[in-house]
Parts: sequence; C-alpha cells; structure tokens
Amino acid sequence: MKETRIIMGMPVTVHIVDASARAADLEKIFEYFRSVDEQFSAFKRTSELSRINDGTLAEKDYSPEMKEIMKLSEETRRLTNGYFNIRKPNGAIDTSGLVKGWAIHHAAKMLKEAGFKNYFVDAGGDIQVAGKNEEGKPWSVGIKDPFDETQQKIVKVVYLKHGEGIATSGTYIRGQHIYNPHDADNKPITDIVSITVIGQNIYEADRFATPAFAMGKKGISFIENIDGLEGYMIDASGIATFTSGFEKYLK
Repeated sequence: MKETRIIMGMPVTVHIVDASARAADLEKIFEYFRSVDEQFSAFKRTSELSRINDGTLAEKDYSPEMKEIMKLSEETRRLTNGYFNIRKPNGAIDTSGLVKGWAIHHAAKMLKEAGFKNYFVDAGGDIQVAGKNEEGKPWSVGIKDPFDETQQKIVKVVYLKHGEGIATSGTYIRGQHIYNPHDADNKPITDIVSITVIGQNIYEADRFATPAFAMGKKGISFIENIDGLEGYMIDASGIATFTSGFEKYLK
C-alpha cells in the first residue's frame, strides 16, 4: 500500500510492501506526522514551539518530546562545532533542521514495531527504508540534478540495501535558506548547491546534512570524517565530490 499526503507543508509518502498492510496502518503514520506538526510547527501559533517562542510556555512545562529534541539539538550543535544551531539570529527557536529526520525515524520504528519488514517513508525528500521494494530488490533513490528547473533529472541513483536513511540539503527547491551561523554578516551559502548524506538511519543522515551544507565546500570533508556517513556534494559549478565509501551505494 502506498499513499502521499501533504503534512508539515510537504509531501509525506508511506509505502508498505508487506501484503498484510491495511489503510489503517498508513493512517497511523500520517496521524503521527500530523501530531509532530501540531507540536513543532514554527508557523502554527498554537504549537508547543510557538508557545515557547512567544514566552507563554516555561521550560519546566516542556513535553517529553520537546525536551528530547532540545537535548538532541544541543548534542548536534556540539558535534558540528556550532554549524547546527536551532537558535536563530532573532532569538527564536526553529527545530526543523532536526525534527523532520527524527519524525521519519520514529515513523519507521512504528512500522517495524507493527511487524512490517519492507517499507519506505519519505517526508519532503528525506527517506528511511527497510527491507526490499515491491519487486523484491533494494530500494533505490535518485539524487536530483539541482540545476534542472523541472526537478525531474537524476544525476545519481543510490541503492539502500541495509535499511539506511538518506537526506539532501540544498537551495534548489526552497532557495537560499541555509546560512553559516559563524558568519556575522549572515550571508547565504553560494559555493555549493546540494549535499546528500546517507546514514545508518534517517535521523543521523538528516541532522548532519544541513550543517554540512552550511560549511560550504568543507562540508563533504566533515561528512567523510563521521563514522557511518557517506555524502555526495554538488558545487556551484556543477562538479560533484563524494566521500570515499559512497560508491558502495551505486550498485
């Protein structure tokens, strides 16, 4: 069973290959994503995050999920030397750089706990897989050409054979929205256009993809030096650079 819905302002696709899947199984996952949006949206005034930002929710009253995200965000900030930072220049907190991958990871665990072995969860292009696709083959994911305005051209196809997650950070869909937090002038990143990260799960891939992009061309070396991650970067001239173990995903 496969279905796509717009949640959190982006397409969310759940595909369960196992024959035992029912519509209710998909609905549970979509409901979970809706609950994450209600809690962590920076755009909904009633969300827990918005209440934190407007000063109406004290830290002692944070939900367990919010406390977890805050803890994980601080851990990621330290691991990336501050290139990941949920605190924006205006003082507001934006957890979107970590919550999406975290939510996809949890959704996939829900499917696993329900007994499913073969599935695919995609939220806004960040993906977690398990098992095989409907043809009994490894799940394949295309890395888009960031210079193709139609967003249809694929530059590489990777094969995820062991339940990995894959996340891409770039400017070709949302425009310039990623900045180097260490740059006092808050200038956008212009020397690269996309970086794709593959990790043991989508949480690990996603939380390092955005800070790696914020590092510019240095980001691919950062990914190279993290155990369990591989990356594929495309610079502003269209030249690709990838980590030493990336090629294992090409066949």
